[in-house]
Amino acid sequence: MRAFLARVCGRVQRVGYRRFVLDSAQELGVAGYVKNEKDGSVTVFAQGDDGALERFLERLKSPPPPAQVRSVDARDAAPKPRLKYFVIKPSLLQEELQEGFGAMQSIFMDYWGEFRDYRDEFRGFVGEFRDYRDEFRGFVGEFAKRTDENFKLIMVKYGEISDKLTTILETLIKESRETRVMLNETMKLLREALEKLSG
Repeated sequence: MRAFLARVCGRVQRVGYRRFVLDSAQELGVAGYVKNEKDGSVTVFAQGDDGALERFLERLKSPPPPAQVRSVDARDAAPKPRLKYFVIKPSLLQEELQEGFGAMQSIFMDYWGEFRDYRDEFRGFVGEFRDYRDEFRGFVGEFAKRTDENFKLIMVKYGEISDKLTTILETLIKESRETRVMLNETMKLLREALEKLSG
């Protein structure tokens, strides 16, 4: 058995990084702990067999978003035979609350950024769809005398689909705006509660 002590720097607090480290350690059968540091870094102590430790060390460098690792400084350490499992060493209660809500906010803001990009694409698609619908309606007007009732019915349904797409887009935009307002208000109340707890 061998062990290492690592200092991980980057976007590794309030983004669910410690949970990722815990899950990875348990999957690989590594014992030890992970904890937050005051400077924003994370300390990881791990022990196990060589192969598991090497794979674990590589995982520390590649967490899922929104976490981002800038550097991992690992050095050999003396094993601690009493450690049988891997655990998260918790911080003070108010810091753990900030950690949890910070992770939620980070994930939401990343999702919000992706949604905005998607929303812009969807707007462009609806614009193109409207142009196409207008062209198609003009075509129907020009050849109306040669169309039958089935074709007219198709055009009615086509217009309804386009209108429904527009309604869906407007609803998504409205709900995403309301969700962002609710999240900001929740974070404000949480900060006030934490200030009262710590103050």
